Amino acid sequence: MTKAAAVADFIRAHLPVTAVPGIPALKLHKAGSASGIGRLGEAAPYWAYWWAGGLALARYLLDHPEQVGGRRVLDLGAGSGLVGIAAARAGAAQVTASEIDPNACVAIALNAALNRVAIADITGDMTQGAAPAVDLLLVGDLFYDPYVATRVTAFLDRCVAAGVTVLVGDPWRAPLPVERLVLRAAYEVAEAGAPKRAGVFAYRPG
Repeated sequence: MTKAAAVADFIRAHLPVTAVPGIPALKLHKAGSASGIGRLGEAAPYWAYWWAGGLALARYLLDHPEQVGGRRVLDLGAGSGLVGIAAARAGAAQVTASEIDPNACVAIALNAALNRVAIADITGDMTQGAAPAVDLLLVGDLFYDPYVATRVTAFLDRCVAAGVTVLVGDPWRAPLPVERLVLRAAYEVAEAGAPKRAGVFAYRPG
């Protein structure tokens, strides 16, 4: 059995299928207190949970399908795949996921199948390269660390310069480049059971 197959079996067995709060039409494999997720070698894998920015961005796409209908979409730092799955459900022509964690890539494929949508490809880190051949770039919860935020901001600048539309979902974390963002919508979301306010922003270059 390959490592990816073993991870998939573990996720199916230990991460129960759970309705996404505020978006009950979507479901994800989500870690719980008894999941023993550490057995995969990760103390707190971000892909095994949903996060405020992704919840808000997924809600926004489903509320505003005209933002994605017929467009080529990239979900950057996809994690569980929630945002890309929402884009596919909202009518995107093609959805690609970018994710550096191999366990997350397995989870994305499982979650996409669970929600009966297609993720065209799951690739690695794209932030050091040129702008991808997409129409819309979706960025949920990537401004959690100053170093990562700097890399992501430079990549988003290249994307916007190439004509790619960028939408960001984030609960106003400290590294968020607010001077480059225009608020489109705000939602009360349940990141870890407790309500948290998160925004959806259009990104513009500095």
